[in-house]
Amino acid sequence: MPKHRFARSLLVTGIATATTALLSAPALAEGPKRLDVASTFSTQNFLGAGGVRLSEELEKATGGAVSLRVHEPGDLVPAFEVFNSVSSGAVQAGWDWIGYWAGTVPITNLYGALPFGPTPEAFMSWMWSGEGTELLQKAYDPYGVKVLPCFISPQETGGWYNKEINTPEDFDGLSMRISGLGAKVLNRLGASTQLVPGGEIYLALERGRVDATEFSVPQVDAAMGFDEVAEYYYFPGWHQSASWFSLIINQQVWDQYSDERKAQFETACRATLQWAMAEAPPEQVRTIRSLEEKGVKVKRFPDEVISALQDAWVEVRQEEMDNNPAFAEAYKSLMEHVALIDEWYELQALPDPKPVEGDS
Repeated sequence: MPKHRFARSLLVTGIATATTALLSAPALAEGPKRLDVASTFSTQNFLGAGGVRLSEELEKATGGAVSLRVHEPGDLVPAFEVFNSVSSGAVQAGWDWIGYWAGTVPITNLYGALPFGPTPEAFMSWMWSGEGTELLQKAYDPYGVKVLPCFISPQETGGWYNKEINTPEDFDGLSMRISGLGAKVLNRLGASTQLVPGGEIYLALERGRVDATEFSVPQVDAAMGFDEVAEYYYFPGWHQSASWFSLIINQQVWDQYSDERKAQFETACRATLQWAMAEAPPEQVRTIRSLEEKGVKVKRFPDEVISALQDAWVEVRQEEMDNNPAFAEAYKSLMEHVALIDEWYELQALPDPKPVEGDS
């Protein structure tokens, strides 16, 4: 081959190789095309289904380039080890209830289950339009975990009981499955509390390990079969005005994604949040009606009981704020944000509609 042809061939080959490298570089920087997600909930109930919905939304947002493989609890790691496993990189990602990690990150108590807290709508506003996500991420940063709050359930129920609760004294000596700040409130009223994984609650109630339990909204509780092992279903869910669930990703994995891809994760996250808020409320009333037809006694806590729970919460809240500066900062930020929302709705409040002639 003539020298000039050989040189030109080398040049063309070199350009092609460089072009291939440049084209492949972004692909290498896009991170995993599929994330293995360790879930703390079964995908067969509403809470775990949120992770599946998020994967569907993520595939839409990325044009099929990225998806999540949501594993059942225990398939990758035990449910209560998801956070530490994501932090260490043992698993790439997790789908969780934020409050499970209060033993490691105390501020998560506020996000998972805040007694006598704001409505889900107000909480969502603070999370995405206020400081909510920023403060949570700051608490997760030392553990190398990226958090995306993608799912919120409405106010939970007051729980399932095998005896009536007529006075605050009825909590004294009661054994109940409940976690977080609500557990601390009940402890002050003499209850014995413990955290039991969701998949073990039915047997705990059936075998008398606990006398009562709270877990989730009626839609989920009914699927768990709690009506088969408990007689009374109490409202309101004073201990958990809104429950946040999230996708957590190992920070090193998250950093592999481009800014565009990260934005697509957030888009999918918000779409999942909107779905959850639209889907949940009406379904809870349908479920309650179905439970009543089965003979479940649906009751409200007496005002005396609610008042005692509120008094105990004031004490617990002050203790948390004194001992945990991050909690105090987040609680103050949340309440200031909620006050703005409340003021707006107060200005817009209308009187009750006048009855239509002929209405009984």
